[in-house]
Amino acid sequence: MQKVVAVANQKGGVGKTTTSVNMAACLAGEDCRVLLIDLDPQGNATSGLGIERRDCDQSIYDAIVNGKPIEDLRVDTGTEGLQLVPSTTDLAGAEIELVEHPRREFQLRRALREFEADYDFIILDCPPSLGLLTLNGLAAANTVLVPIQTEYYALEGLGHLLKTIELIHEHLNPALTLEGILLTMYDGRTNLSEQVASEVSTHFGELVFKTMIPRNVRLGEAPSFGMPITEYAGSSRGARSYRDFTREFLQRNGVSRVDSAAS
Repeated sequence: MQKVVAVANQKGGVGKTTTSVNMAACLAGEDCRVLLIDLDPQGNATSGLGIERRDCDQSIYDAIVNGKPIEDLRVDTGTEGLQLVPSTTDLAGAEIELVEHPRREFQLRRALREFEADYDFIILDCPPSLGLLTLNGLAAANTVLVPIQTEYYALEGLGHLLKTIELIHEHLNPALTLEGILLTMYDGRTNLSEQVASEVSTHFGELVFKTMIPRNVRLGEAPSFGMPITEYAGSSRGARSYRDFTREFLQRNGVSRVDSAAS
């Protein structure tokens, strides 16, 4: 296991699950071995990869609450090289059940440390909140990727999230760093998107990925077909942007197997 990346933002509707699913699929497309863990009780990453939640007998809930090995919870997806630990409705009660656990923030970390499977990347799709499930993700991760939309309230709450990441680094997970900020839902036809992108870049500099994810109808359609964008509409702007972002991510991480000709 090389790297655990938490995809997190306490705001909903910023493209967090879309990023988790499509980043994972694009990494698999770059010949990486990838595990996606759906930590969101809504289970959108699970259904977005074509897995029926009602057909899943077990989920990440069983690792976090019941201590079951992660290797027993994985399911194959339709994407070669990409496996998933799904979310089911049981996960909705996990935060309540964890409240009195003496090491409640470290249940996912424990499960991953006991997990010996060989992946290049483990992607954690965190819920749109800063509750115990997200804390478990951040306590288990090496880095945090923060998607934010290029809209009016883009920076609202971002400072709080970054402060939380800093506190977790200080008190729970000294290895945790900020992977970067990914701008999503970008519309180059509007002054607002341009202004927000400029403001975020001014504030955060090189932490901001150069690739921006555009507003794209195909990106919105893909989850309803249970496919990542690269399989649903591989030549769309959305697919190209996620491939470009993934290659930029790999380059940042010193991975050289980037084939720009495949764009």
